[in-house]
Order: sequence, then structure tokens, then C-alpha cells
Amino acid sequence: MSSRPRSAVRRALTATVPVTALLALTACGGDATPAAGASQAAAANSPGLAAAREAAEMYADRPARIPVTEPVGKEIPKGKQIDFILCGVQSCKDLADFFTAAAEELGWTVKQIPTQGTPESVQAAYEQAVRDKPDAVVASGFPRAVYAKQLAQLKAADIPVIQSNADDVVGDGISLLKNGPKDVGVQGEMIASWVVSDSGAKANTVYFDLPAYTILKPVKEGFAAKYEQWCESCALDSVDVPITSVGKDMPDRVVSYLRSHPKVTHVVFSLGLLNVGVPAALKTAGITGKHIVVNVGDAQNYQYIQSGLTDGAMALNSHETAWLQADALARHFTGQSMDVAQQAVLPNMLVTKDNLPSADGDFPLIEDYEAQFKALWGLS
Repeated sequence: MSSRPRSAVRRALTATVPVTALLALTACGGDATPAAGASQAAAANSPGLAAAREAAEMYADRPARIPVTEPVGKEIPKGKQIDFILCGVQSCKDLADFFTAAAEELGWTVKQIPTQGTPESVQAAYEQAVRDKPDAVVASGFPRAVYAKQLAQLKAADIPVIQSNADDVVGDGISLLKNGPKDVGVQGEMIASWVVSDSGAKANTVYFDLPAYTILKPVKEGFAAKYEQWCESCALDSVDVPITSVGKDMPDRVVSYLRSHPKVTHVVFSLGLLNVGVPAALKTAGITGKHIVVNVGDAQNYQYIQSGLTDGAMALNSHETAWLQADALARHFTGQSMDVAQQAVLPNMLVTKDNLPSADGDFPLIEDYEAQFKALWGLS
């Protein structure tokens, strides 16, 4: 657990994001002393706050184009068999479902292999893939150290392994990696931009992390770096959560922490799943006035945002990632390189109640991404 001193400045800003303005005006209504006014003016004019507000406004824009434009240019073979290994949390199941939809468009069959997110279950799933001898394996969430033996066997069988959201690198058996360590740091930056903007550069923040998923480490580092850069005197505490708390005692952990740290203003979760059940638990405990933002939003958190129970989320590019993985395999199965997909920069988006595209489930960032991909595949 680590912390830094809390800022002494008061919140007062006219935010570029509408929800931020509303929250800021509510918070600073009673501060009228000359000293407070001077502090507020200094905070509102600080370079860090200005940079955070500019970033938050940029990340709130909804992207319009998929990150690849080059058509496959050849007839894509049908009948391919793909094994998709799940990571044990809902975001990975969503990714598998989106990939399955893309595969169906291409005439492929997908077998989803579940895990519990433990090394043993992940290894067992890869063992199943080795026995299946599919045309390709797609997975997310875990580095090769967890399944090194099986990866070597798949490589020897010339079966490509496509990874995403994993702390790893391309090569030596991994043919494609999207949302790797070099890509996800921006997610932490996005969340930091919202927290600093929303607080008027006077946040006292706790960051709940799930270290079992090592790909979340760059997100945490990206958050901490920008948070400190934009708000040097804002307090920051970090709490590691075991994977066994997911879906069990996570709300109780949050309530317990906030009861013992009443000055905390903002709560950040490195994975949206950690926030499930938390708003209800806070209400039951009588804890109010806390601002919540999550990394990797999901259907439940989008409903929370629409209802005003959670303030914001980094909306992950799950739809676009899944279809880009299918695009990479389409190129591979037609004898082409996957470099086009590897070099593509996937979009992200920072959502609040003001720009939430939908609360009826996980939504695509790019509204017509399916049509754009199918055009590249010669299907439209």
C-alpha cells in the first residue's frame, strides 16, 4: 500500500466535460472566503489541470473508423476450426463471443474453452487445444509463462496463437498480440484525466488493483504517472485485491476501506468487474459522496453510469479487438502476413453519463465496425 499527501486546494473549475462541471459546482458551492477563492483560481489555472481536462475531452470522443483499411484481397477459406481460451472473467467471455460472431461471418467454427483464471485451469485449457489441433488458438489475459509447454507444442504443430490483453510480446509461438503492455498504459492515463478533471486537481484517490492479471500493471503505472504529473499534491493509495474476491467479498473490502479512510473522494477500479455490487454496498453502509471510475467497463457498469451510481469508465475496444483478430487470421489463412493487424492502433473511449452510447450491454466503440470489417473481407 502506498500513499502521497493530500492536496490543500479547493475544487473550483469550469470543466470541458459537462458531468465534470456539474459535480464541481455541487462540491464548491459554500466556499466564499478570499483564501479559498485564491486557491480555487490557482487550481483552475494550473497547467496540470488544464492538460487533464484537455485529455479527458479528447478521450470522450467516439471513434468512427476501424484501425485497418487494407482489404484482404483474396477469397477467405471457410470451414476453419478455432479454439478460444477464456480467462475466467466476463470481459474475456465477451471478447470470445464477439470473435465468434466475426468467425461465423467468415464461415468458421469456434470452440470456447472455459477456465477459472488459475494457472492450472489455463494450462488445462491449452492442453485441450493441443489435443484439438485447431487451425488457430485465440486467448487473452495470461502471459506465456503460464502455458509455455503447450505454446511450444502448438508452435511445433504450426498452429498460430493469437493473444490480447496479455503481458507478453509477439514471437516464439505468439503470432499476434493486441492490447499488450505497450498499448494499455493509455487506459490508466484516460482514467487519471477524468479523476483530476472531476476533482479540480484536489482528489484523494484509492486505486483497487487485480495483480493476478499482470496486463493491468501498465494500466496502474499509466494512471499513477499521469495522476502525479497533473496533480502533484493529490493523495493516492493503492490496494491489491486477490482474484478470489471477485464476485464474493469485493464490496465488503471497499466499504471497509472507505470507512477507515473517510477523506477519500475518488475510487478507481483497475477492472470494471471489481465494482460489481459496490454501489449497493456503499448505499447500505451509508457511504455517500464518493466518485467511482473503472477501467474496462462492462454491461453492469454502464447500467451503473446511466443510473448515476458510477461516474465513468474506460470503454475497452472488445468488439474491435475480436474482429481485428479475425481479420489477422483471414490474412494468415490466405497466405499473407498479420503485420497489418499487428500495427493497427485500436481505439479506446472514456465514457460518462453524458456520452454513454448504450446501457443495454457492452457496446462497440465504432458503431458500424462490422460493416467496415466485412468490406475488407469482401463480404459486402
